[in-house]
Amino acid sequence: MIKIKSFFTKLFQWEHWPTFMFYVPLAPFYIYKSIRAKHLVSYLIANPAIKHSGNGTESKFETIQLIPQQYKPKTVFVSENNSFNNVLLSIEKATIKFPLITKPDIGFRGYLVKKIDTQNELETYLKKNKIDIIIQEFIDYENECGLFYHRIPGETKGKITSITLKKFLTITGNGISSLSELILADKRAYLYYSLLQNIHKERMHNIPEKGKRIKLTVIGNHSKGTQFINGNHLISKNLEQMMDILSKQINNWYYGRLDIKYHTFEELTAGKNFKILEINGIISEPTHIYDPTNATYFDALKSIRKHWEIIYAIAKKNHEIYNISYPKFIPYFKDMMWLRKYSKKIKKLNK
Repeated sequence: MIKIKSFFTKLFQWEHWPTFMFYVPLAPFYIYKSIRAKHLVSYLIANPAIKHSGNGTESKFETIQLIPQQYKPKTVFVSENNSFNNVLLSIEKATIKFPLITKPDIGFRGYLVKKIDTQNELETYLKKNKIDIIIQEFIDYENECGLFYHRIPGETKGKITSITLKKFLTITGNGISSLSELILADKRAYLYYSLLQNIHKERMHNIPEKGKRIKLTVIGNHSKGTQFINGNHLISKNLEQMMDILSKQINNWYYGRLDIKYHTFEELTAGKNFKILEINGIISEPTHIYDPTNATYFDALKSIRKHWEIIYAIAKKNHEIYNISYPKFIPYFKDMMWLRKYSKKIKKLNK
């Protein structure tokens, strides 16, 4: 019954629609821009600092190294063949303590991103997921946002085009219902029941005390149930000035979304007390579009198209000003075929 209810809810609420619904309608626009640029993949030089400008094939660990030290979370790389003892030595050397965050080094949509509380959990995770991963310190700032910024090469000032505030799935106990019952009764949480059942499997039949608030997930991905809220009203000159200063410390990064953990938005605007969890490139989205209270499906398509325009403008400038060559298509195509195969593996492991 829950699967049927969930299916129809997702069918009629476009924020839950599959990714292709947001990109297939824009295929004619891509073809048009490719013809204008006289190159199939000219956009791949928008962010020269990142492999393919951040189209999904880039290493998260390498990209994190671009972040200025004061904003960078402690992170270690773990190859799929690394021994568990070496992993423990690495996180000890990096002074990363439990709980911590694990995620694929090459990943997307929150697949296999998990908060790990104990050494035993970490060992189980690594045994199950034989891929390269990164281990990151858990940043316990209360708030998280996605901040979308771009700057045209050669210009000193950029623009923030999207701020997404992230509201984590939370329920409140009533002293009567079990955690499982509270999740099923929540108008959003029930959509992610299988995921939450896996996360809270030992607590699902517990009865939270009345008034107790329980955060069901701590991973800020839409696929993990996090609600995306349009925060564009928070865009300000001061925030853009802070981002201008920050972007110039990330050499050859001109476009994308920063996923940020912060204490208060006032401190974030002032450039204080925040950490950048990830730098995302051309594949990233202005995720405020997934707030259905402030946009329609067609508004979302328009926003994505607008951001694609920006990508092409930046790539063109990089080509003209800095003589950055457009990449050859065949090597890129081979990378995309590898990514397709790898994506299937990640999705299978995520199940």
